[in-house]
Amino acid sequence: MGFLSGLPRALPVSTLQAWMAVEGVDLKTIGIFAIVALPYTLKFLWSPLMDRFIPPLFGRRRGWILITQLSLVMGIVAIAFSAPAQSPLFVGLIALIVAFLSASQDIVIDAYRTDILHAQERGAGAAVAVMGYRIALIVSGSVALVLSDQIGWRNTYLAMAAIMGIGFFSTFCAPEPPQTVAPPRTIEEAVIGPLKDYFARPSAVTFLLLIILYKLADAYAASLMTAFLIKGMGFSATDVGTINKGLGLASTIVGALVGGSLMVKLGLFRSLLYFGIVQAFTIFTFSALAVAGKSYGMLIFAVAFENLGSGMGTAAFLALLMTMCNHRFSATQYALLSSLAALGGIAIAPTSGFVAEAVGWPVFFLISAAIAVPGLVLLWKLRPLIESLKESEA
Repeated sequence: MGFLSGLPRALPVSTLQAWMAVEGVDLKTIGIFAIVALPYTLKFLWSPLMDRFIPPLFGRRRGWILITQLSLVMGIVAIAFSAPAQSPLFVGLIALIVAFLSASQDIVIDAYRTDILHAQERGAGAAVAVMGYRIALIVSGSVALVLSDQIGWRNTYLAMAAIMGIGFFSTFCAPEPPQTVAPPRTIEEAVIGPLKDYFARPSAVTFLLLIILYKLADAYAASLMTAFLIKGMGFSATDVGTINKGLGLASTIVGALVGGSLMVKLGLFRSLLYFGIVQAFTIFTFSALAVAGKSYGMLIFAVAFENLGSGMGTAAFLALLMTMCNHRFSATQYALLSSLAALGGIAIAPTSGFVAEAVGWPVFFLISAAIAVPGLVLLWKLRPLIESLKESEA
């Protein structure tokens, strides 16, 4: 399901932009297509519907997964038979619909994972979901671009739709989460209930700050990573693609799997603390790279180490988000919390260029690592509450 969640992500955005560029669509039109990614940021707005309503087949979670998957296959096929150069606005509308369906599938798969996994399984569950998601990004991104040169864009999108269709088997075979709680009875309860439930908890606002801050250092350092490696260090685009993207992806997957495995013994709080320290410390390696200069050995070490730490932190962080969700409202609460987590990075990313120019690359990455400190301090203060979280409370 992690793979199915990631597969449609690039198809209406970056991969479609590549098709449009090949077809000679002007840059202004291609630039406007960035708005197609908006549903991923706003998905919490319609997530209450997936908590409130139960499809007639396969239950509350699998039923919605199947509906979104069937719709995605049709949407991807529609893109395949479109003409980006002749009808860019029509193609843009289809792409927006596919992005909406993809974000909707994310909502319900996140809720499914939250509802089906027990406390001791969440770290490993998050890890394999990350692994599937990242592999799917390669398939719908890099592999799709290569295929387009071999079989054409239309057949490439049809191939992606076929791969998406194969995923129906996982939905058919997966067990429906046990219905231990009653879903919201009204739309009003589905919208207001998740907020009332969350803010009735001890230190609710403090937990929100933790969710914003925990991955903030990672996001800040990543916001200028490509520019740093190409413009700052003089590496080629090929170097960045193969080492930073390729090796980085593999290291993130390994980190998530290692982190998920360790969480079984460490528990949630210690995993968040240890992995949070590791993911902050690994950012220092890019300061060392900036001081050392253009060194392929140092680049490989920095990319592998930093993404390993980031993957470990991601596994623990996703487990925390799952633990914070009430099963009555898991679709809405997970969508809200994950959107909030992304908001911090989006808010401070515009300052990164100014900071890097003012202090230089070595100090910029030192500052990026230091941004992790408030989140770790907040985590320590919340230790009693995190350690007291029980399966029944989740």
